[in-house]
Amino acid sequence: MSSKRVIRTEHAPTPVASFSQGVAKGGLLQVAGQVGFDPATGAPVGPGLTEQVEQTLRNVGAVLSEGGASWGDLVMMRVYLTDTAHFAELNEAYNAWFAKELPDGDVPARTTVYVGLPAGLLVEIDALAVTD
Repeated sequence: MSSKRVIRTEHAPTPVASFSQGVAKGGLLQVAGQVGFDPATGAPVGPGLTEQVEQTLRNVGAVLSEGGASWGDLVMMRVYLTDTAHFAELNEAYNAWFAKELPDGDVPARTTVYVGLPAGLLVEIDALAVTD
């Protein structure tokens, strides 16, 4: 049986609570919810949604990379938005990101839900990758 491996990288924000940036086990890599914090400053980017989506996806990518996965290994992403009015802008930024990262259109499944996040944060994204 494969052992669980905690993923840590300085290229994504350090969690403020007791959770890992990611966890790998048995060919699965779960990336914890990432937000639009710049890992160098610990502050949110923005204030706009597009800037936060792009930084959030950079943070997801950093954890994927540290865990030995790539965008092409993703099977599922969950997006948490604070405002239903941001859905079209989210899709625009998300689609542009994946057009660059996965130009063949082989994108992961996605769920989007609406939530409350700490002040200044507009989006959070987690991801599941299969690496074997």
